[in-house]
Amino acid sequence: MKENKEDYVNKLILDATVLLKEYFKQNYTFGLDCLDTVGRYISEFGKSTLLIISKNRWAKPLRSKILEILNKFKIKIVAEAPAARPNAPIEDVASLTEIVKKVSPESITCVGGGSAIDCAKAANVFASLAAKSDDINSFFGVGEVSKVAERKNKGLYPLIAVMVAAGSAAHLTKHSNITFTKSGEKKLISDDIIIPDRAVFDYKTTLTTPLETTLDGAMDGLSHCLEVYYSISPEKNGKEEFENIKKACLTAISLIVEVLPVLTGDLKNLKYRHAVGLATDLGGYALIKGWTNMPHVNSFGMVDIVSHGRACGLLNPYYTVFFAPAIREKLVKLLVIYRNYVDKENLYILDYLEDSSRGSFKNISSRQIGETVAKAMINFASKLGFPVKLDQVKGFSDIHIDRMMGIAKSPRFENRLKNMPIPLEGHMIDKYILPVILAAKSGNFSLIPEVR
Repeated sequence: MKENKEDYVNKLILDATVLLKEYFKQNYTFGLDCLDTVGRYISEFGKSTLLIISKNRWAKPLRSKILEILNKFKIKIVAEAPAARPNAPIEDVASLTEIVKKVSPESITCVGGGSAIDCAKAANVFASLAAKSDDINSFFGVGEVSKVAERKNKGLYPLIAVMVAAGSAAHLTKHSNITFTKSGEKKLISDDIIIPDRAVFDYKTTLTTPLETTLDGAMDGLSHCLEVYYSISPEKNGKEEFENIKKACLTAISLIVEVLPVLTGDLKNLKYRHAVGLATDLGGYALIKGWTNMPHVNSFGMVDIVSHGRACGLLNPYYTVFFAPAIREKLVKLLVIYRNYVDKENLYILDYLEDSSRGSFKNISSRQIGETVAKAMINFASKLGFPVKLDQVKGFSDIHIDRMMGIAKSPRFENRLKNMPIPLEGHMIDKYILPVILAAKSGNFSLIPEVR
């Protein structure tokens, strides 16, 4: 049994802080009361900047604080643009691209959540590298931006990302998810060149984040860690890096599972806000080192009916069952983390882990362990008020299944298929991915096939 809950959370917070400091040795400042760092970072690139920040009423205090910091560092705002709407619609990217082109700023400073920063990343790419004759779709995919930048011998504008919402870790990653609203599809730019040049996350800024946004962001961060954790291995990542990523992922998952249910009833709890911020930042570290897989890919087909974090949180238990034969030892560690959510009839599996005199744990199948962990995940999500099967999502239909399957078959996501714990080829999607989606639709684990 682990120690007192508060002592355990304190230890996890310390572990997470150490891990983040070890990886982000420079160019990233995180913690409490560190917002002023943004002024110093902007000054590294000049005395003026293009400021992107929400113009909504909730952001007025934040905007006042940012303006105060810029004034303190004598930084001029050459133009100000509103933050993108949720899911970073392509229309918002286009508008911001035109502003960047018009002012050619010394730097771009984006203050906002994941969608705002994703939009700023993409607009920076298009404004810097796309000529009128270029098809912007050519920048989507993995490593495509760097190819164009090298061919044109051009770079991007310096980007300073000021994160204010725990979730996507867009301020740390090489990814930018953009939504094409007419088709309802998300497309991904993934390239090291778009990682923000500097980043700041003062976790105090999350104190005003509404409940639903808090839950969505935390579940997104948990999903980043879970999916990367499933996919890494000593063979693919090297033994030392595998251990580092594993520790980061398990620390983050533990933090969210421990504090999120309590935070929902105490949204002003700074300690727990701090914990969730650290956890989702570790999710950003995981994304730098590894890849998410099918839950994230499938979620892109449901952007019109459910938030990204909820979609991933809903799908992950079902893929946990599918992957179970390949991730047995990883599931054992998750079983301990989710122990408070394990159904009573399956607690004997935990007893086997903790008391070898009960018999051989090897006699319990990987599938059974997978289903036990998956059900615990579902119990956790239910406690948060999340939907736990697709039929519970308002507006879900066969159209979304078709869209999810179409996206899964796209060549753009071929690397995600091959990087899964159970690698698949494109021609295997109908046989294996569709049944998992149908299981998630009905909540029936028995529909999930085993790869033979």
